[in-house]
Amino acid sequence: MNKLLSCRYNMDTNRVEARFEDGTTLAIDCIAVEDEYGNTPAQQAELDWLLYNKPLEYAQLVLGEEIEHYLSLGCDHGRLED
Repeated sequence: MNKLLSCRYNMDTNRVEARFEDGTTLAIDCIAVEDEYGNTPAQQAELDWLLYNKPLEYAQLVLGEEIEHYLSLGCDHGRLED
């Protein structure tokens, strides 16, 4: 796979738009990812946190098929503080 150069979350289409070194682009459907992997409120919150704060890492996890493992680690970026 070509090197992933940049990503941005497009709120209007609910997609992460990725651009690769060879000029190709790819749009990741975030609804499909959430339907597949956002099984709990905590996982949904983590996916949302990644979208807004680290879209490049989000794309790398999805494209590298590591999103399920990442979510299984119990990350709590999306958790609301009291």
